[in-house]
Amino acid sequence: MKQKVALITGSNRGIGLAVAKSLLAHGHKVVITARKEMEAQKAQLSLKNLGDVYCTTLDVSDVKSILDCRNYVEDQFGKLDILVNNAGINYDTWQTTLSADLEEVRQTFDTNVFGAWKVIQEFVPLMKDSSHANIVNVSSGAGALSSMSCNTPGYSMSKAALNVMTIQFSKELRPYNIVVNAVCPGWVRTDMGGDGAPRSPEEGAETIVWASELEDRNITGKFFRDKKEIEW
Repeated sequence: MKQKVALITGSNRGIGLAVAKSLLAHGHKVVITARKEMEAQKAQLSLKNLGDVYCTTLDVSDVKSILDCRNYVEDQFGKLDILVNNAGINYDTWQTTLSADLEEVRQTFDTNVFGAWKVIQEFVPLMKDSSHANIVNVSSGAGALSSMSCNTPGYSMSKAALNVMTIQFSKELRPYNIVVNAVCPGWVRTDMGGDGAPRSPEEGAETIVWASELEDRNITGKFFRDKKEIEW
């Protein structure tokens, strides 16, 4: 497979770091991002023996941070082939729809929805020259309308919105040969998922990596788990 340039949001730990490891193993150039420079550098150092790994700061809830990150990628590579929107916050198990703190929900949307949205808007111009550009939005079964519950209201609604955004971007970007899909990694042992989750970060990363390397331009606007399409 031809070497590509990949950027992963929220990739200093957990699923994002596992995605980075796998993409490096596949021979790609990978940009690690984190909100704090020290965290990004620490992650880069942990991966330095695996391949061409770079790092920069990125807070997807901060427009200036997104613009600075885009400029870094443009200056360093001049293009982007793979974008993984992995950054996500606030699995709000303590809230209900009726009693939810809406300011907290807004903060969740700022990262999980508007952050991913702005990242795509800013990086698409760098992806248009790629012959096989892929955008992967890391979603969740909690955002599936087909199995929606009343738990984790802010998180679930933000992931449902991310799924809608995936469909809309997939249609708008099809003329540019850019594939856009959403992936549910399953319940994974991360800071958010907890120690009791059945999947390792590496297992959670598998379908994300698979979707990020799709060659078929017709597989777009889909929702996947375990490399199989699932209902929205």
